[in-house]
Amino acid sequence: MSVVSALPFLKPIYMRAPISPGRQRRHTLPASEFRSLNTEDAISVFEIEREAFISVSGECPLHLDEVRHFLTLCPELSLGWFEQGRLVAFIIGSLWDQDRLTNDALTLHKPHGTSVHIHVLAVHRTFRQQGKGSILLWRYLQYLRCLPYVRRAVLMCEDFLVPFYQKSGFKGQGPSEITVGPLTFIEMHYPIRGHAFMRRNSGC
Repeated sequence: MSVVSALPFLKPIYMRAPISPGRQRRHTLPASEFRSLNTEDAISVFEIEREAFISVSGECPLHLDEVRHFLTLCPELSLGWFEQGRLVAFIIGSLWDQDRLTNDALTLHKPHGTSVHIHVLAVHRTFRQQGKGSILLWRYLQYLRCLPYVRRAVLMCEDFLVPFYQKSGFKGQGPSEITVGPLTFIEMHYPIRGHAFMRRNSGC
């Protein structure tokens, strides 16, 4: 059975396998759940992030105290994908109020901003190469369309990740002014403002 909220991007989505005739229903965790994260999820988030990024870049986008910081200030701009109660993928964002990202965007949440800065998207190693990152990003962007104050999503990524984000509709804006040690990044934007029609017809 699938239980889908009338507000699909504002409330968790639960998907359970059908129950066979004559089979007794058991109290089990939902097979798949999407929901905002909270500070209790911070350690699980950081463990996935550390494994995903340290092995590739040698740097984490967010340290554990920064994960807790953003999940305290703006948990509504995060999204986690849980399987049987286990976090398998997540996104953490915050609001930003300038045209381009600066070093301040790495640690600040601007409550009156209209851009959502996506700090990190990561998938647990045992669930990679299954398309979960693309699905989670799609769901997150749908959710942002339901937030009337959001005009765009912005992020910075390394060159090899540009095609991944382009497939989801992000456009490159050139090199980011932000560097982390030897690492350089491309800044990418995704417009939300042009989706008023979708807002009116999405149940938001």
